[in-house]
Amino acid sequence: MVVLMVAMFLIGYAAIALEHPLKVNKAASALILCSTLWTAYIFYAPEILPSSEEFLDYLSKKASSFASQEEGIVSFVTKVQIIESVGDVAEILFFLMGAMTIVEIIDIHGGFSIITDRINTRNKKKLLWILSGITFIMSAILDNLTTSIVMVMLLRKLISNYKERWLFASVIIIAANSGGAFSPIGDVTTIMLWVNGNVTTGGLIPNLIIPSLISTLIPVFIVSRLLKGEITSRVSKETNLASNHIKASEIITKKEQKIIFALGVGSLIFVPIFKSITHLPPFIGILLGLGVVWIYTEILYCKKVHVPESCKARISNVLGRVDFVTILFFMGILMSVSALKCAGILDSLSMFLDEKVGNIYVINVIIGALSSVVDNVPLVAGAMGMYDIIPAVGATAEMIPYTQDGTFWLFLTYCAGVGGSMLIIGSAAGVVVMGLEKVSFGWYFKNISLLALLGYLGGALFFILQEEILFPALGF
Repeated sequence: MVVLMVAMFLIGYAAIALEHPLKVNKAASALILCSTLWTAYIFYAPEILPSSEEFLDYLSKKASSFASQEEGIVSFVTKVQIIESVGDVAEILFFLMGAMTIVEIIDIHGGFSIITDRINTRNKKKLLWILSGITFIMSAILDNLTTSIVMVMLLRKLISNYKERWLFASVIIIAANSGGAFSPIGDVTTIMLWVNGNVTTGGLIPNLIIPSLISTLIPVFIVSRLLKGEITSRVSKETNLASNHIKASEIITKKEQKIIFALGVGSLIFVPIFKSITHLPPFIGILLGLGVVWIYTEILYCKKVHVPESCKARISNVLGRVDFVTILFFMGILMSVSALKCAGILDSLSMFLDEKVGNIYVINVIIGALSSVVDNVPLVAGAMGMYDIIPAVGATAEMIPYTQDGTFWLFLTYCAGVGGSMLIIGSAAGVVVMGLEKVSFGWYFKNISLLALLGYLGGALFFILQEEILFPALGF
């Protein structure tokens, strides 16, 4: 049955990776994969659960409730393992839904134009550094996917030649992925690790900001050396950043636009602070922020009695624009990985890596390289399933890298986030830019992949030196 479950996962994974050639949405493949893996596991459970301490403890407490051990196994799988898995996944999904809705409400009211309208340079080198810097910072505050969309729309406003735009867009992919790697809310995989408690805000930022910055600076520096002169043509300044949002952005004042922007971005920044103060899951904080933004926009539109209701971008209407297909994909893939964990397959894989590879740096560099080929969400979910968070109290020297904010988890965050830049299909940012700008896989591989690899390895090398030489020398 183990072989069957692994084969099912590999087939499902291939269907996800080949989404575009197969013309089957990856969310559908992920949902089918999730259902089939849990179905296979329920038949496999009688072989492995009788020796599980967790199951035996559950059975001892409720022995009188079951007529047979098999009935107890079914109850344990359906009422304990599946419920716990759904709870863990729901924390991530609720956070994503809240964050995506806040970003959408900012965008639909033209809030991001507060930043983009201030860029006026025509010099290629200067423009590249400005856009890379903005992307790096914005992806840490928002997320790399949203930032990539906003920056590509800005590029269309600044550069009309598609070949020039491809080069700038490719650098934006790298900067977005690197900027999202050191922030707890900058990337889906970082959110997963942060929500699960593998890393904290205080551990991520000081340990990963310099490696992430290096992974951006190296390719940006190389590309800037190749650029000369000014951009060949420029789109009219009056071109709207999101033409389908004209109605919503035109019926509010500049002051109201700034307030929505401040409330939205402030809500996202507030979440890590809220978590550190209350110790509640991050989705509670993001839902609080969403509620505040919702109330403000409702009050705002109630005052505009002469504006047609169809022009008002209320959150109840904006929710329909949120990418729930992506949410379903995350649910499917995360629940699939949970099935593998419950079946003990991930534990076996972690033991294999420890025995055959051993070095945590090499293991994570491999995971980062794989994330450029396949989606980094299941890779990180798999690593989270393979290795447990070890309590710091009483941890041996071998266990310390796996404690909260341990070297293994921090380096995994960096590698999974930055490694996806090496191929255009390796990250959500790359896929969305590929779709918006029609950048070909071959062009990106030929012109950008090596630069992204150099940046990835440069940042990884600095992290290793930082952990092995710099921090010990400073007494950390």
